[in-house]
Amino acid sequence: MGTDSNGWNRARGLAFKALLFIGGALLVKRLRKSTTRWDHARLVAHSLTGEKYSKDQASRDPDNYFNIRMRTCPAAELVDGSEVLYFEQAFWRSPQKPFRQRFLMAKPCPKELTCDVELSTYAIREMEEYKNFCDRPKDLRPQPEEVIGDIAEHLTTIHLKRCSRGKRCLYEGSSPPGGFPNSWNGATYCTSELAVMKKSEIHTWDRGYDDDGNQVWGQKEGPYKFKPAPTSCFNDMFPPLNLSPTPPMERRIQGSFILEE
Repeated sequence: MGTDSNGWNRARGLAFKALLFIGGALLVKRLRKSTTRWDHARLVAHSLTGEKYSKDQASRDPDNYFNIRMRTCPAAELVDGSEVLYFEQAFWRSPQKPFRQRFLMAKPCPKELTCDVELSTYAIREMEEYKNFCDRPKDLRPQPEEVIGDIAEHLTTIHLKRCSRGKRCLYEGSSPPGGFPNSWNGATYCTSELAVMKKSEIHTWDRGYDDDGNQVWGQKEGPYKFKPAPTSCFNDMFPPLNLSPTPPMERRIQGSFILEE
């Protein structure tokens, strides 16, 4: 009887220690997972960084989507910790000729807003000097102090929130109600939506509207979906779709991510 009792006590003691160990491990895991406001901003900036293409959409729906190359990389850091990214878009067959160049700035949302990350876009003062910025060696690029001096007028801001559990996205958001002033192609204002997906996939949807609320530019079918470039080259991607884009094509692509002034 005494032996059984001792065995039971030992088993109970081991079970208690196991519970303590598991509980401690979970607590450490939870503490490690605690995320600061700046961590969110850095994660969004990191997800935007790199070379991405809308190849899959262009293959499935060539009438409405083009294979666009989106290239983004760190360019400078402000004193408050905000990261400045250089961003450009080009048709995949002519990456050396970007049709859109912008600075992006990611930082935590102001405390009074119910969002996690504020992503703003700015025009570039000397755009010609920044063509293919990310593809150049660092010593042949404009340096951080020059970058900061070349940040021109503010264009748009998107407020991003963490996605709820079960959704495919990590962050999603849009421009404030009413959008931002925009005069391209007869528009009076524009709106912008962005979703940061898993595996650094980026979904963007920008649209321009006139005074009557009619959409005058931007995709109507849904957002552009940019996926990170595979390690293999793009020679065998699909038949030449955007070899020589005509002016109508270029007009249709305006607003595919960062808006025209």
